[in-house]
Amino acid sequence: MTRRVVILSAGMGAGHDGVAVELAGRLAARGAEVEVIDVLQVLPFRLGPLLRGWYQWAIRRAPWLYEVIYQVFFTGKRGPSSSPLAALGAARLVRLPGPRGCDEVVSTFHLAAQMAGLLRERGLLRARSTVLVTDFAVHRMWLHPGNDRYLCPDPAAAGPITAATGRPASPCAPVVRPEFRPAATRAEGAGALSGTRRNGPAGVRRRIGAREGDRLVLISSGSWGVGRVERTARLLARSGRYTPVVLCAGNDALRRRLAVRGAGIALGWRDDLPELMAAAYALVDNAAGLTCEEAFAAGLPVVSYLPIAGHGRDGALAMARAGVSAHARRGADLLRALDDLGDRRERALALFGSPPADSLIMPLPAPALSPPAPAPGWGATGTEGSSRR
Repeated sequence: MTRRVVILSAGMGAGHDGVAVELAGRLAARGAEVEVIDVLQVLPFRLGPLLRGWYQWAIRRAPWLYEVIYQVFFTGKRGPSSSPLAALGAARLVRLPGPRGCDEVVSTFHLAAQMAGLLRERGLLRARSTVLVTDFAVHRMWLHPGNDRYLCPDPAAAGPITAATGRPASPCAPVVRPEFRPAATRAEGAGALSGTRRNGPAGVRRRIGAREGDRLVLISSGSWGVGRVERTARLLARSGRYTPVVLCAGNDALRRRLAVRGAGIALGWRDDLPELMAAAYALVDNAAGLTCEEAFAAGLPVVSYLPIAGHGRDGALAMARAGVSAHARRGADLLRALDDLGDRRERALALFGSPPADSLIMPLPAPALSPPAPAPGWGATGTEGSSRR
């Protein structure tokens, strides 16, 4: 019987959707019927697009305002235990045929986790509800005791999640595309990726206009091209030791400004990020999201610098506490961290020693055991055979 799984995500940037799409592909390969739902589209009165637009504006123009909201609603001790939007969305989500008829719901966004938890708590969702935490910063909005279980990329987060919800929590490997597989497996020489891994670094250097001897440092600004990445690029360019490569994503204005000022290499949206990471020396990140986990898989050291407000800062601090990245508070700290990357790469790669999320959500059935062959001199019925004379 085909197992039906609904994955609840949200188009807030690209990280949550990236995890949802990759997980859906893995579960489908295991024989599941999978549907991905954007919970922002479920909210009534077009509140979802409004929420996304407001968040993007706040991160770009008023990070202090987002920080206040984050401190009050997401981490404050006296804040509400759930978002008012969760109840509005849950009432519409439960009417959709997918959640009503599936075997399991998997949430990859905190508002989705709130919706599913409310429905399970009220007995309106019959399917098991799993929350796949995609961040290292596990704030209160990820946690709802109505959900059945939690999966998290940071093994240290499992205990606090269980303490807060009373539900089991297990570490799982970060969910990233196979192109970002751990560096230790790059030498396997099998599959379609082998040519990319052999020719990618040199080829991508030519495509972006980098010289052979340049020590490339990728600077991530998320899918919206936000944060103070221009300051980071200028700092690295002035050092003379590193060539900044700014991933501007969809922010064409940022890319044009960087190109005019000549602070390193400015790139738009790329589909060759695995090759870029294979050619780079390190990643400087400001959001502590999926790009960091992709770098962990690629064996690319990560340094957080000038993180965006709220969850970006808390995620950077959580990754540093886990020992998988460095957090640089000042420009001099950033240069020192890049000069001495330490053993954080090995610790980050160790995250992928945890079970894959898809194997925890949908274990493969055990292979059927063949009956043992009859022993010599024994018949098929298990009685000792006799020979005719």
